[in-house]
Amino acid sequence: MNDTPGWASPGSAPSDGQDSGKPDASEPADAGQQGGSSKWSKEQPPPAQWSPPGTPGPGQTPPPPPPPPGQGGGWGWGGPPAGPGGPGVPGPGGPGGYRGWGAWQGPPPAAKPGVIPLRPLGVGEILDGAVSTMRAHWRTVLGISLTVAVLTEIVIVLLQGLVLNESVDTDALDDPSATVGELTRAMGDTLLNSGVVLVITLLGTIVATALLTMVTSRAVLGKPVTITEAWRDSRPRLAKLFGLTLLIPLIGAAVIGVGILPGVLIAVAGASEAGASLAVLGGLAAGVAAIWIMIRFSLASPALMLEKQGVKKSLARSAKLVNGSWWRVFGIQLLAAIIANVVASIIVIPFTFLAGALSGEGVNGFLNGAGDLGWTFLIISGVGSVIGSMLTFPITAGVTVLLYIDQRIRREALDLELTRAAGTPGQGPDPTGTPGS
Repeated sequence: MNDTPGWASPGSAPSDGQDSGKPDASEPADAGQQGGSSKWSKEQPPPAQWSPPGTPGPGQTPPPPPPPPGQGGGWGWGGPPAGPGGPGVPGPGGPGGYRGWGAWQGPPPAAKPGVIPLRPLGVGEILDGAVSTMRAHWRTVLGISLTVAVLTEIVIVLLQGLVLNESVDTDALDDPSATVGELTRAMGDTLLNSGVVLVITLLGTIVATALLTMVTSRAVLGKPVTITEAWRDSRPRLAKLFGLTLLIPLIGAAVIGVGILPGVLIAVAGASEAGASLAVLGGLAAGVAAIWIMIRFSLASPALMLEKQGVKKSLARSAKLVNGSWWRVFGIQLLAAIIANVVASIIVIPFTFLAGALSGEGVNGFLNGAGDLGWTFLIISGVGSVIGSMLTFPITAGVTVLLYIDQRIRREALDLELTRAAGTPGQGPDPTGTPGS
């Protein structure tokens, strides 16, 4: 007794074992009416010549080629009919025929409304997405980067030319007979000069990162955004982004300080050699811990801007997204930083040498630290810094945002939401999109 519903092999008995009223396929239709006696004709046609599967016989049309990649194949409906009645006649698999075993081409490609496909990304796709954002929306991206870089560099040049060069005295650092007080004062002035420049550069980087985060998030959906729209969306979050950007390095510095503190205390107590050795070892261990913490919090900036979270919740979101993928996030961030620095060096170094050559004592004087770092040097080197920043801002900001989106796709199936937001339903292996893996 066969109770299995659905498709049954040709010629099989009815499922309840009763006569269906139809003649058996192995004998003529009138055999049952003649008491079972055979009325076969003696003149039968010759047996057909068997040919291997896939080899068309005489007068037969060869089967069509398999479908191209990305359009199914193997399992599924469609293609040539499987039935024996010729074109348009359904076979045992149903309307259109069932292809059965074949060369399965995998699921259709994921939706790509913007600069990246909406699925888990590889390293090359993240880097390419950052460059594609700059290429596809170059007016907005380069406009933001150029504006921020120019304003930042103008402030730095004015401060160095009008204030810092007059108040900073570093001659004691090159004087072997300088006293400890003079060396301390010179080092303090140098740190003050570098600190002011660093703070101004950091402010410009924060503004550029905030604006480019909005541009990149729209570019993923294939939607353009103007500089005005990016500023309007990011302006309410700038204060929190500034606090977050300052907090993360402070956490790293605090960890390093805790690591070297025991060695410093021992050195102050009198055991200078043992204290110095302990301070070095503690600093190395604390440096590794600081790097681990900073990478763990490296996705907090896009979480704060795109999810509109507070500083504390953004740090927690970043830690959750990076958890289990620390080495991957570290490698991608390091690669992006290396690429950005190489690009910046290619631009900045020639301008710096040119500035040194035109600012008094030539290149040798600049290399020896004796060049006249006046307005000529500041302006020419500033032009190089502007061009370098204009090219590196989009790379670093774009990689961070795309890495954040990639981690959310892998952990939270964000690609489903992005597919619906982009207005491209039905992409991927199911009608609602491609879930992240």
